Amino acid sequence: MLRLDGRLAGPWVEELARCWAGLRDEDHAAPIRVDLEGVTFVSPAGKALLARLHDEGALLTARMCMTTAILEEIVNGRRT
Repeated sequence: MLRLDGRLAGPWVEELARCWAGLRDEDHAAPIRVDLEGVTFVSPAGKALLARLHDEGALLTARMCMTTAILEEIVNGRRT
């Protein structure tokens, strides 16, 4: 599981991509969960990366209003 906090923008987008690549290359029986509970902002590049992670099998979870809305856009294919 990856648990994110703060802003998913700038260098943190690249850091998440690196962490995801490492986890994705390991053998996992279940989808890798990416918990966005502590995220306060997601840049357009961050949204694009989350969409890619979703497309590659990540289970994206959130409870906050903003992050839940972003995940609904990604899952339902309405990407900005």
